[in-house]
Formats: sequence, C-alpha cells, structure tokens
Amino acid sequence: MTLSVAILGASGYTGAELVRLIATHPELRIAALTGDRKAGMSMGDVFPFLRHMTLPDLEKIEDVDFTKVDLCFCALPHATSQAVISTLPGDLKIVDLSADFRLRDPAEYEKWYGKPHAAVALQKEAVYGLTEFYRDDIRGARLVAGTGCNAATGQYALRPLIEAGVIDLDDILIDLKAGVSGAGRSLKEPNLHAELSEGAHPYSAGGTHRHLGEFDQEFSKAAGRPVRVQFTPHLLPMNRGILANVYVKGDPQAVHQALAERYATEPFLHVLPFGTLPSTRHVRGSNYVHIGVIGDRIPGRAMVVAVLDNLAKGSSGQAIQNANLMLGVEETAGLTLAPVFP
Repeated sequence: MTLSVAILGASGYTGAELVRLIATHPELRIAALTGDRKAGMSMGDVFPFLRHMTLPDLEKIEDVDFTKVDLCFCALPHATSQAVISTLPGDLKIVDLSADFRLRDPAEYEKWYGKPHAAVALQKEAVYGLTEFYRDDIRGARLVAGTGCNAATGQYALRPLIEAGVIDLDDILIDLKAGVSGAGRSLKEPNLHAELSEGAHPYSAGGTHRHLGEFDQEFSKAAGRPVRVQFTPHLLPMNRGILANVYVKGDPQAVHQALAERYATEPFLHVLPFGTLPSTRHVRGSNYVHIGVIGDRIPGRAMVVAVLDNLAKGSSGQAIQNANLMLGVEETAGLTLAPVFP
C-alpha cells in the first residue's frame, strides 16, 4: 500500500526533516511540497543534503491538488497554519506541526500567543499529538496538533510521575537546554554564529515561555487539579537536541519505577538504569527519547533527565508517528533508524 502525503512549508527545518524521514518510509510517498517564497525551486536547491532524492518541486499551496493526497503535514509558522488549514478540504487528514491547535481553550491560546484564535471550530476538533498518551484518540482523528518540542520533553519526564502520584505537584522545576534549530530557519540576529557560539543563555524566563500553556493544560488534566511548574529554557550553541533536568520532590527509586513501568512497552521511550543519565548526542537524528533518574544528597529529592532530538521526536518524527496511526500504518514505520553518532 502506497499513501500520498503533502508537506506544506517544506522549505523550513521541520519540513526538510519530514522529507528526510519519509525517505525510508515503506508506505508513504511525497506527492507535493510547498514553499511559497521558494515556489518553482527544487528541494535539492533549497536543501542540498536532499539532492539525491527524486522529489516534486516546491509550489504554492493553492496549486496543490489535495484530491490526490491522503494526509497533509502542515509545517507552517504559528498563526499561518490556522488560516491555511481552514481552507483545506474538510475530509483531509492533517498533522499540524505549529502551535495553532495545541491549546484546547481559546482564551488560553490568546493569553499565550497574543491574538484571538481564528479557527475555533477546528481548535475544538484537534487532538493533542503526544502520541504515547493520546494514541487511541489520534487513530480516529482528522486533525492532530503536534506538541511543542520543549513541551514534549518535559511531559515525557513528568506525566507518569503525576499519574502515579509519586511526586509533590507543587514543587516542580524544569531546567531545559535546547539547540538553535528549534528557533527555525529564518534569519534572526540572536542566532547568528558570532552571537550564539561559545556561550549559553536563558530565554523566555520568568514564566513567559509559550510552552507553559501546554504544561498547564496537560499536567492539570493528568492530575485532576491545577498544576503549575517553574520552567526556564536555555539556548545552547548546538544544532539539534533538547536536554531537560527536571527537579522533583519524591523518592528517587519510586520515581524511576513509575517511569520504567509506564514506558516498558513504548518503542521510542527508553528509561535508563537508575543512576545513569542520558546525553543529547545519543538520540541525535532519531525518534528516540532517553530518560534517566538519579537521587540527591538531600533526602526525598530526585532529578529526572530527558533528552530528545527537537526536529525528530520533538516535531517531525512525532508527526510521522501520528500520521502512521491516522493512516492505519505500523506506528514505527520509517522511524527506527539509529541515532547519528558521533
């Protein structure tokens, strides 16, 4: 069985990552690629590392024949996605990689993104795309909202602990480090080599990062009562990867056991032996998540460390995993390549 997919916004990093991963997918074929400002160009010209692939040229969204597409990946900027998706056929399966449909409450969306939602009906229809926790809902969904990459990392570390009741819900700190590709491909002065290299800095600190909206929504749902975490991300001079140090109050062995039991049958979630901590370099370019737990000299404290590749499991890999479920394909199809090391 061959299924046709379109990638809207293929000229960005997540679009290129979708192409890279689909290259080894046994059942997906790329029928259309869009990039409005680069329409008419070949994908190999936009991303030379894809030159060896036979791909359709980039075109404008309005020129795509969606009657020949089984599923559409929407890798467009925030706010652009909701406007575009509103115009697509109502029976088309869509995986959206933007933030536009992650938050269920329109008021929360306006709070975190600074403008009213322009497609509230679609917002209500969308299923949150954290695959391991919404697998059954995703299978029957028409529109799936991909998670934020930081939000996914923090949730993989914490959701099983909240569900198992093994930590203090009022004392959670997420100290996260992220690679620069998470900021996208457009030219930004703070991301220039001379501005970013040889250093690291926090950003969106003081409870202002937009992914806090996802943490609030998902942790509160899991706990059955409001949960607010302290979260500070940092930008590191590396291209890919996220590492989250999550500090919690709870018995370290119970924390490790809760994570190990919850993820025991998950193909992409690996909990390391107690006391072993993960590295971003060991998941680079892959759909895998590594999680480690260690205690502290202070009794009743634990640190959970979670790592993933922000472009793969944090975005495009997760999107393909969800698309596989929506299309009735083996969930792991196209996603079991080993990480790139060194």
